[in-house]
Amino acid sequence: MLARHEDPIVAIATPPGRGAVGIVRASGRDLDALVRAVCGRALAPRHATVLAFVDAGGATIDRGLAIRFPAPHSYTGEDVLELQAHGGPVVLQLLLARCLEAGRAIGLRLAEPGEFTERAFLNDKLDLAQAEAVADLIEASTEAAARSATRSLAGDFSNEVHRLRDELVTLRMLVEATLDFPEEEIDFLRKGDARGRLQRIVAQVDAVLGRARQGALLREGIRVVIAGQPNVGKSSLLNALAGAELAIVTPIPGTTRDKVSETIQIEGVPLHVVDTAGLRDAQDEVERIGIARTWSAIESADALLFLHDLTRHGDAAHAAGDAAIAGRLPASLSRGERVVHVFNKADAAPDAPAPAGALRVSALTGDGLEPLRRRLLELAGWHAHPEGLFIARTRHVDALRRTRDHLALATEQAASDDPALDLFAEELRLAQVTLGEITGEFTPDHLLGEIFSRFCIGK
Repeated sequence: MLARHEDPIVAIATPPGRGAVGIVRASGRDLDALVRAVCGRALAPRHATVLAFVDAGGATIDRGLAIRFPAPHSYTGEDVLELQAHGGPVVLQLLLARCLEAGRAIGLRLAEPGEFTERAFLNDKLDLAQAEAVADLIEASTEAAARSATRSLAGDFSNEVHRLRDELVTLRMLVEATLDFPEEEIDFLRKGDARGRLQRIVAQVDAVLGRARQGALLREGIRVVIAGQPNVGKSSLLNALAGAELAIVTPIPGTTRDKVSETIQIEGVPLHVVDTAGLRDAQDEVERIGIARTWSAIESADALLFLHDLTRHGDAAHAAGDAAIAGRLPASLSRGERVVHVFNKADAAPDAPAPAGALRVSALTGDGLEPLRRRLLELAGWHAHPEGLFIARTRHVDALRRTRDHLALATEQAASDDPALDLFAEELRLAQVTLGEITGEFTPDHLLGEIFSRFCIGK
């Protein structure tokens, strides 16, 4: 454990601003002196006590609730003191300063971002996947994401990983026993059912990987860019999808000069939709800057809604403009079939046909929006999971993919007529190590620092 984890820490645990209640939280090995200094008395374990929080001279800073959680039965596994005061920023800063003053003798310092949860992980109160779920629950942008984060925090995801680990450990024991006692000439692959065990583990990893991809999608969503020529209805479509007047809509070409972003949700999946400046040869310097930003947004898009004007579908100049845009689209979007051609203004051209594979919509009336939403979910790779989905991160998906790769190499060895059992055992070991990165069993310190630095202070 690093030296800094020996220090007692304190922080304001509620968001900045004013509220009915604000919380100052401290954690450390022995906080009895801090409790007596700030609360003026000892506290019964895990009982909320109404009292005055006092300064060094005995004057009252505020009155509120104080709760002491003795180690190891606390969130961090250390002694924890929680002070619930009135939620004014000045009051909380005074209370925080008083704690730092009273705790100077024991080395009390301000907590770093995520340090309370990091200590919970280091003290085996949470594994790493559960610790990350704490932040994911706080940051959840949809109800589905919040429910999935709650399941991960409760250990659903970790339990899946632990079951896979246990299966791998059992198989490794059989392999390595054969390596240790070659003179027994055991037909390991047949008598130990190694191939059958390995196939079952691979199937389980594939199932968890599929659910993890969906969980990562719930957490992160996809970035969808709306692009096209001026006056095709990009801002109107953003407003229609969002159900609010977010972007200014006028018949004047070039009204949108910069990106307008909004996060919407479809079946619980967050979609970060970006409305952009119309693409054309512009003379205005400000508009040219907006167009450059549009191309930058397109380059980083997960999906592109290429918007066309159905009322101008037969117009040669309009077709030439669309062709010029299509010629500049990133090949990665086109190859991945992540470009959706959408023909807007169907209300004004009810008889005009749209090309095969394109979608007809009316941003004005809402016609065609539901098929567009379904198409966006398909592009995201979303498959409805009625229950049991857990939140996941990109790093979890990556770890499961690498686990799957090691198991694929192990399968090649198992299928060989003359398998190299030492290589088989090594691939199983690497699969277990990679799997353990998810829950923190084999996680490097630099990764821990990166993960917890993204938490809010006081959590």
